[in-house]
Amino acid sequence: MNSKEIRELPLAELEKKIRDTRDQLLQLKLRKQTGQVENTAELTQRRREIARMESIRSEKLHAEKKSA
Repeated sequence: MNSKEIRELPLAELEKKIRDTRDQLLQLKLRKQTGQVENTAELTQRRREIARMESIRSEKLHAEKKSA
């Protein structure tokens, strides 16, 4: 999911997406500990997705406060 698609999401849906991605990251970490993950780059990708979504979420919250 790229930044443009993330920016189009409503705030509630964005927060749900962040939670889901955090859950996926946790599952990947657990599978990595047991040696079941073949592509360890997925961990980095998930962390970056979360960071990207958190940044956009912060921008949206800041914009709401500023307009209110």
